[in-house]
Formats: sequence, C-alpha cells, structure tokens
Amino acid sequence: MACDHNCSSCKSASCGKNQSLLVTTNENNHIKKIIAIMSGKGGVGKSMVTTTLAVSLAKQGYKVGILDSDITGPSIPKAFGLKPGVTGNSENLMFPPITKKYGIKVMSINVLIDDPTQPVVWRGPVLGSAIKQFYQDVLWEDLDYLLIDMPPGTGDVALSVFQMLPVDGVVIVSTPQDLVKMIVGKAVSMCNQMNMKIVGLVENMAYMKCPCCNNPIYPFGVSKLDDVCETFNLKPLASLPINPDLTTLIDSGKAEEMNTDYADSFVKEVIDFN
Repeated sequence: MACDHNCSSCKSASCGKNQSLLVTTNENNHIKKIIAIMSGKGGVGKSMVTTTLAVSLAKQGYKVGILDSDITGPSIPKAFGLKPGVTGNSENLMFPPITKKYGIKVMSINVLIDDPTQPVVWRGPVLGSAIKQFYQDVLWEDLDYLLIDMPPGTGDVALSVFQMLPVDGVVIVSTPQDLVKMIVGKAVSMCNQMNMKIVGLVENMAYMKCPCCNNPIYPFGVSKLDDVCETFNLKPLASLPINPDLTTLIDSGKAEEMNTDYADSFVKEVIDFN
C-alpha cells in the first residue's frame, strides 16, 4: 500500500511511523520531569549548561539525575569527579554513581568503561541501545528532574532520545556567533518535527568581565539572543558569561562548588515550565 504520509489515518500495521517507540523505565523509578539540553552544533558549552542547571536545582533541594547521552564525547563524570565503577542488583539493574555534596545521580558511558580516555566507536543502533539501557536499567528511583545532556547536532542519538524517552521539554544552547541562526534553526526544526516542547534558548559564552575594569567584553560579538528568539518564536532564558573560575572547577571535578547565582533566572524558567 502506498504511503500518503498521513499517519493519523494510516491503517498499515507494519508501518513504523504509526507505532510509538517510547520505552518505559523500570518500576523502581519515579521521574517527574525530563529536560533535554541540546544544541545544533558542538562547542557551545552544552554540558556546562547541563551541569549548572543540575547543581542549581540540587542546591534548591530538588532530586536530580543526569543521563549523559553524549556517548562518544562524555564529559559529565569528569565535571563531578566521578570515577569508573558501577554496581548492580540481582535484577540486573544498575546503581548510578552519586555525587558527594548534593547527591546528583549520574549515568554515563565513562563510568562504565575502565579507561575513560578510550574512544567509543559504535554505530547508531548500538548508541541508541545504550541510551535505552541508561533509562530502563538504571535505578534512578525518585527524581524531580532527569536532565539529558545531548550530543551535538541532530543525528542518531538525538533522534533516539526524542523517540524513546518521554522528554517534557528541551533547552537549546547557542553562542553569539554569526552562524547562530542557522544552528538554532536546525535544533528548533528537529524539535518541531518530533513534537518536542521547547523551554527556550540559552546563549552561552555571551560575554566575560574585564579583570581590570569589570566591564563586559564580547569575544564572540554582541548578544544575538533576542534577535534569534524573535526569529524562531523562542523564549530567551539567559545570556551566560564565560567564567574561567567555573572552568577550573569543572576541570578539577568540583562542579558542585560552583556559584550558580548567575543562572538563577534561567533555572527558574525551567522550574516553572509545564
């Protein structure tokens, strides 16, 4: 039977388009809200935004988990000083490593392999299976927020996350560069095609404070947040600064010592999002 691309009236039982690919997690897990943090390209500080959001939410008393879906370029475990080593129970469910200060639960490929410096050379279907396992076979238990640190771009893993996991909202991350409209446009288009709700846009690395006079410096040009948000009908969440002190804490595995006050308005938008 020829496909007319109208899934609402499709009667073909063999057509994958009219079948939900959503998976359910194990019965021990009770996750209230899932937020994905994505970008249309790499190098915009998406993992930094994820980490900031996680620490800020945890400081406010929320129970937080991070699912690091960037299988080929994971960075979340290092940010929190987590070492390889995951245990399980008799039902073959995994206990996620938990951060020391705020009890943030983390699952990433880099806590499963002995040498985190070794590359993960997997094809798309295997990557998708790993994401599915991270959601189904991990004992997340009671969480207010499960944050998904997405890989860059709009490829296989991003598609797997949106198809398989019940994502409640997406935070898009960009930087104030000339190509930003095109990059954000790709992410917005994918979210729209996958019927994903967008929380809004975070402009990362928007400025830095001059160490001499404390005035803002714009290394990538002036902010384009409002212009881009108007173009794609997005909510502007925040323009976040470049802060070498935060980078130092992340590199040394001390993300929980971050001062996240600078992101308060952005975090409030995520909390208020429905």
